[in-house]
Amino acid sequence: MDAKKRERAGVTPPARPHTEAPVTREENPSGEDTNVMPSYGLRPQTQIEGVTVIGEAVRRITSENAELLIEVTSTAPTSAQALRDNQNKTHQVTQAVAQLGVQQGDAQTISLKVQSLYSPVMQALPGYAAMPQIGQAGLSPYGTAQALQPEVQFGSYVASNTLRLTVKDPGRVGDIADMLVRAGATLAGPVRFRAADEAGARRSALEAAAKDAKMKAETLASASGKKLGDPVGVAEDIVASNGMYGAARATMPFAFGAGAPEFVGELEYYARVSATYRFV
Repeated sequence: MDAKKRERAGVTPPARPHTEAPVTREENPSGEDTNVMPSYGLRPQTQIEGVTVIGEAVRRITSENAELLIEVTSTAPTSAQALRDNQNKTHQVTQAVAQLGVQQGDAQTISLKVQSLYSPVMQALPGYAAMPQIGQAGLSPYGTAQALQPEVQFGSYVASNTLRLTVKDPGRVGDIADMLVRAGATLAGPVRFRAADEAGARRSALEAAAKDAKMKAETLASASGKKLGDPVGVAEDIVASNGMYGAARATMPFAFGAGAPEFVGELEYYARVSATYRFV
């Protein structure tokens, strides 16, 4: 009523203060109101005009040596005696395989440790009649029992020597393994066959795969009427196998790991290079 009277009298009502625009609401399928935040424009991502190719190469070489891990253990009442016995036993093992062509420098120690074997012995608890009084051994003068300390009885010490043995004639690795076991050693891992220049074989396979990728990129660029520029991204992967990789690749592309194979014979180093080139 007062506002109508002021309008009739020619009085203009004061302007309302500026307020923010109300938040838009829309209903979702669940029937509840959901606040919709204002959307902001996303910057368009610039895409590089180019081509991505995959180059492949395989290098085949013959396995020239083998490696196997052996462990020699010995037990003695003292740690010093255990180490001496282990040293003598290791010498006997290496001398046993020397007649099969394994030289002294072909056996290298990679781990030598000594462990003590002990067992805690608890003293028998006394009977009720022999319970100590307050202030005697076992109870403090304040009435709180002291913690029983177990008596530790050291029994023996075990010395363990782990060696890496290099066999230069892969064809005799079976006989050498049998001789090691008969001499008192234990095989601590599988036999690994390797090439003499493994780094060179991997490098050669990668270089050939990179050249194959560039050749494919140039072919695709020429077919598209473009010129090939510099690479903007390169990724590589290499797999070593025992010669069966080519046969199993169709069904299991990466069935083998990157380590050396465990079979004697021809070694295959398969390299795969993925590269992205820019068009100019």
